[in-house]
Amino acid sequence: MAAKLSVAATVALSFILLLIPASLFFFFSSSSLPARLLSFSPCLSVASAPNHPLKVYMYDLPSRFNLAMLSGGDRNNASNELNDLSFPPWPDGSGIKRQHSVEYWMMASLFPRELSGGEKRVDDGIGVVRVFDGDEADVFFVPFFSSLSFNVHGHNMTDPETEKDRQLQVDLLEILRNSKFYQRSAGRDHLIPMHHPNAFRFYRDLLNSSMLVVSDFARLPMNVSYLRKDIVAPYVHVVSSFLDDDPSDPYDSRPTLLFFRGRTVRKAEGIVRAKLAKMLKGFEDVHFEDSFATGEGIKASTEGMRKSKFCLSPAGDTPSSCRLFDAIVSHCVPVIISDKIELPFEDEIDYTEFSLFFSVKEALTPNYLLGQLRNFPRERWLEMWRRLKNVSHHFEFNYPAQKGDAVDLTWQQVKRKLPDVNLSMHRNRRLKIPDWWR
Repeated sequence: MAAKLSVAATVALSFILLLIPASLFFFFSSSSLPARLLSFSPCLSVASAPNHPLKVYMYDLPSRFNLAMLSGGDRNNASNELNDLSFPPWPDGSGIKRQHSVEYWMMASLFPRELSGGEKRVDDGIGVVRVFDGDEADVFFVPFFSSLSFNVHGHNMTDPETEKDRQLQVDLLEILRNSKFYQRSAGRDHLIPMHHPNAFRFYRDLLNSSMLVVSDFARLPMNVSYLRKDIVAPYVHVVSSFLDDDPSDPYDSRPTLLFFRGRTVRKAEGIVRAKLAKMLKGFEDVHFEDSFATGEGIKASTEGMRKSKFCLSPAGDTPSSCRLFDAIVSHCVPVIISDKIELPFEDEIDYTEFSLFFSVKEALTPNYLLGQLRNFPRERWLEMWRRLKNVSHHFEFNYPAQKGDAVDLTWQQVKRKLPDVNLSMHRNRRLKIPDWWR
């Protein structure tokens, strides 16, 4: 009996010894096998693969939803024909309408540009690829210029022109409701720009599942927009970028201590502006001027910021304003006064390296703000100035988009939202009692 067991054990051991080399051969030669046989996670999304480009499907909306508004063309045009047109430039002389034009630049980044030799290309190294089959997409971009629609179709609710803006929103909702891709995810993987605080004001609560591109959250209900799912994008600066800021003495080349030029009568948290106007009046090294953003006014702001060490960026009608980004591209250290501001790209950019922050209470304390600025160390200011020069390209909007610019970083933010988007979609498909845990 013992002899039989010994023979069996010997045979088993011999089999194992033969199996080990075969296993090692398979392991080390696996690189020669087809990739699809070696992929153990074929259903992982692009969010789990950082080196893979973001695949974006863009809805082919009629041009009345976007490009026709640039020139006041036929807003009832039924076809966009994007592939047959040259992408139109943002119009000169648009003034502050430009500040909320992130929707335009995101659309432009998905539009093919013609290279020498007739070749057309979309991706310029920013990690985004436009796909024309929705089944291949990671995210769906809805190119409705909702901010521009608010600006060109009347500013108050009683203006008859406002009806055009409302009708566009109604028509877009109908398009989305009839889309199999929107139905499939209940809009969770859809990206919709609403950068102006009043963009899509009539029906935005019906899009509360989608990812929204916003400037802040002040006028958006908490059940519609929040930081976990939405993207905070920068305003498009309206002053000219300071490209040749290379003086021998940067500190002394800016004689004005603190600069502000803009509207002083604002709503909500923006009432701080009128109070600051009274407090900062009469100081020789402070320029505080109530003005409108006309063409000449923007030119004056460009010159004033370039001659100032610090640029005041108080809250306006909402916690954020374009003034912060005008200051950044002017290399003027921003002095941010807002208790509820949210900032773009904050997971990558530390604003305390080149900006100063004051609460409204601190700013309105007599002599506190100016005292802090006048005693601010020269060397620390120079560090901030150098940092501003290094980061300002992150707040430029380009066509074609460039790696590291505002368009690229906005798309990167979208990509980082996808794990939460996918979690929400996957749970929703299998739950019998939605959000039972609440």
